[in-house]
Amino acid sequence: MDYNFLPDTDIKVSKICLGTMTWGCQNNEAEGHAQMDYALERGINFFDTAELYPVPPRQEEQGDTERFIGTWFKKKGNREKVILASKIAGPSSFTQHIRTDKNFSKKTIDTAIEGSLKRLQTDYIDLYQIHWPERNTNYFGKRGHSYEKGEVWEENFEAVLEVLNAHVIAGNIRHVGLSNETPWGTMRYLQAQNENRPKMRTIQNPYSLLNRTFEVGNAEVCHRENVGLLAYSPLAFGVLSGKYREGNKPKNGRITLFPNYSRYSNAQCNQAVDMYYDLATANGMTLTQLALSFVNDRPFVTSNIIGATSLGQLKENIDTASIRLSDEVLKTIDEIQELVPNPAP
Repeated sequence: MDYNFLPDTDIKVSKICLGTMTWGCQNNEAEGHAQMDYALERGINFFDTAELYPVPPRQEEQGDTERFIGTWFKKKGNREKVILASKIAGPSSFTQHIRTDKNFSKKTIDTAIEGSLKRLQTDYIDLYQIHWPERNTNYFGKRGHSYEKGEVWEENFEAVLEVLNAHVIAGNIRHVGLSNETPWGTMRYLQAQNENRPKMRTIQNPYSLLNRTFEVGNAEVCHRENVGLLAYSPLAFGVLSGKYREGNKPKNGRITLFPNYSRYSNAQCNQAVDMYYDLATANGMTLTQLALSFVNDRPFVTSNIIGATSLGQLKENIDTASIRLSDEVLKTIDEIQELVPNPAP
């Protein structure tokens, strides 16, 4: 397993990060514990979760993912072996069950961190992230920014960082990061940092063979400002495993269970998936290996967040850490990208 430093820190994280979004919905507590056991054995020291999880978000299961991690820490007594990341949910109609306050006020942030620490049964979170912006912008499958009249949000980048810094000083969190953020939002947070406001070390955005929009704007920000991408959905809800090809609907597949998660299921995505499948097959790889190895290899990726609902899937995903794509394969990937550019938002 390769490791990278969280930018501008002395913390090393595994190139592959264990995603936990399905625990409490598609996976029970025992399965979550088994995945953490196996991941740690394979050299993964970086786990990512959120107060929102599991997804799809429902009041009945909200926070269960963090609770499963907490019971594992208590049972194993190995908190110091894991670099743990979590997130505060932003305003949305699907977060009504979490809290009534929708802004990133001191009260909201304090309450969210306190709740996560309690569920996780830990005294600190290594990387605490804003799950999505408080303002109206494009995220979660929205390709372009929309201009909405009557927005009530007022710029609060400095205030948010100052509240987070108080938790850094208190030892509740060690570092902070962003998620589902735009180049403008990322730069505004970076401009707001000072001796009393921490730097946003990372940004967790979607990135895969079907969605390389991060390369337009955000990749340069990461390069120039030393911010690391934590790439999520590298398999595009499992579409880049190939299991949905030719109209297949595997019984326990995420899109089969939750068909509203359809951003990777349009005709252009299907066309691109078939082309990437043929490329992988011609080079003696599975589509999963091609897709994850591509993300692993990007210079702006600090860690690639993989999720699995079975240990077999988890093993295949982790094994991609040792695969290096040839220049010829990378060239063909770019040619396919030119033919079917970013088919998923």
